[in-house]
Amino acid sequence: MSSRSREPQGAETPDLDYLRWAQELGPELETAAEEIERRRELPEVIVEALIDRGLFRLLLARAFGGAELRPAAYVAVIEEVAKHDASVAWCLGQACGCTMTAAYLDPEVAREIFDGKRGIVAWGPPGPAEARAVPGGYRLTGTWSFASGSHHATWLGAHVVILDTGGTPQLRPDGSPVMRTLLFPKASAKFTDIWHVLGLRGTGSDSYTVTDLFVPEKCTVLRDTAAKPRQPGLLYAFSSSNMYASGFAGVALGIARSTLDAFVELARDKIPRGAKRTLRDNNVVQAQVSQSEARLCAARSFLLGSLDEIWWEVSRSGRLSMDHNTTIRLASTWAIHQAREVVDAAYHAAGATAIFESNPFERRFRDIHTVVQQYQGRQAHFETVGQALLGLEPEGAMFTF
Repeated sequence: MSSRSREPQGAETPDLDYLRWAQELGPELETAAEEIERRRELPEVIVEALIDRGLFRLLLARAFGGAELRPAAYVAVIEEVAKHDASVAWCLGQACGCTMTAAYLDPEVAREIFDGKRGIVAWGPPGPAEARAVPGGYRLTGTWSFASGSHHATWLGAHVVILDTGGTPQLRPDGSPVMRTLLFPKASAKFTDIWHVLGLRGTGSDSYTVTDLFVPEKCTVLRDTAAKPRQPGLLYAFSSSNMYASGFAGVALGIARSTLDAFVELARDKIPRGAKRTLRDNNVVQAQVSQSEARLCAARSFLLGSLDEIWWEVSRSGRLSMDHNTTIRLASTWAIHQAREVVDAAYHAAGATAIFESNPFERRFRDIHTVVQQYQGRQAHFETVGQALLGLEPEGAMFTF
């Protein structure tokens, strides 16, 4: 991918400031890591630190006080945070993706939800639910899970198929059901503590339920490629799905980088049982480290380079093509799986040292394997991309909104 020395005109953002602030926050995140794991949520002091640095607003439109970062710069910030704590980075990735909804709302409604210190939204993927159209809005009933960051959010969202007054799903011209995202204050929902999991424990990704909740039409957005953003920023040519995929790939890359760096440090001094020399003197370890470095750097370059190249192409065309969507999906999924390979190699090479909670391997091993199990890490995405590359109609969803 070709590199550029500057951004398209009108797209300048203080990318390096946000990256620097994320780097400065690193020691504080590492100090809080044990508490984050134990409490299964982000401590208030960490939430405040993220707010103070504007890290929940990386993808929010500038009109509402956001940074509106270009995608590659955004991923670099998420990656940096993930080097120090994956749960924090995951919560940021989820919240930032939610903020893209602001670009589709009436500006006054967007300010009501996202303005202020605690304008943070959380949601989960579509669940068992229904939204029935009524005068002025919708009556919403349902349950949604995997609401990462919901413990510190102030608003929630629900992706749901819309029913007409007779209970029949509304349909698009192509026959598929109409789906909207409905936004409502967190106090309207009842939460269930379900987040007892292998990794990413600090995300507090619990489930929530509402029953016959009225949501005004103005607090909803259509989840459809035909939906047009009200904000003019180039960022909103990209879908929130694009940003979730690449952002969570950034989480994986950050986990892998910190794991590999920790292994290199360990290898300098550790002498395995029965050996006479340190790990770093072992020829197999030397080869594994070099291959892991190449694997990680290549995956990162593919992802960030693709995002920058697509950013430039979209700045000229004004639209994201199917080829662009395919590349983002491929680069994101590939980065997640390559990151897992790097963590696995370092974990196994570290020997028994890696199994202790006091060392920097065990938690990262659990976190990366939890990342891979999530939607963005599905191997089925490779099939979808392969179908597109072979000129077939993709059977899986690419990016819709």
